[in-house]
Amino acid sequence: MMRIDILTLFPEMFTGVFGSSILKNAAEKEAASYHITNFRDYSDNKHKTVDDYPYGGGAGMVLKPQPIFDAVEQLKTENETTPRIILLCPQGERYNQQKAEELAKESHLVFICGHYEGYDERIREHIVTDEISIGDYVMTGGELGAMVVIDSVVRLLPGVLGNENSPILDSFSSGLLEHPHYTRPSDFRGMKVPDVLLSGNHSKIAEWREKESLIRTKNRRPDLLSSYPITEQQKKWLNE
Repeated sequence: MMRIDILTLFPEMFTGVFGSSILKNAAEKEAASYHITNFRDYSDNKHKTVDDYPYGGGAGMVLKPQPIFDAVEQLKTENETTPRIILLCPQGERYNQQKAEELAKESHLVFICGHYEGYDERIREHIVTDEISIGDYVMTGGELGAMVVIDSVVRLLPGVLGNENSPILDSFSSGLLEHPHYTRPSDFRGMKVPDVLLSGNHSKIAEWREKESLIRTKNRRPDLLSSYPITEQQKKWLNE
């Protein structure tokens, strides 16, 4: 079972997310367990403050190192683990499917969700193993980013999805965008499902899906093809 700890000032934000859909199923199947900690509880001053003005002046407040250091150290001691400690931060590496697959191999993840102007740099330097950004924009806090990462990781854990092939066929897992999907009826308002999908010829269907996946990637995300090992047959499809 993967253990997931979240350090946040707003624990209530996670209640609905962890109690619904795939994340709920993962907990019920004992593939993952979620533990939320309000790191304000670890503040060592009587007012329970977790932030302070930045040295050198400037706008905003900065999260103090003490509460987060103490919270992480206790998690390590209690669980006797060396977890991946993830800081949600716009300065981090841009998140992608390959990173999700990498994190899904771990047994213990800790997410630090910040607020205010930023983190004391000593948190980055001495605690964090990974800094992750879910995009080139700034949000109020790290909670929503943590939810995105957790969802994408947990769905990859064995037994979480009903069909074990689902995560393998997802967009980005193969390096390409996913092919189009169709379901009943085969003719909806004159818009028909491609004949090959109704043929029952599995090799032809697989070829069609591969070709459509490649073409969709070329049209929508050509940047992905720069690092994709294109075969001779795929080059012919692209030239068409």
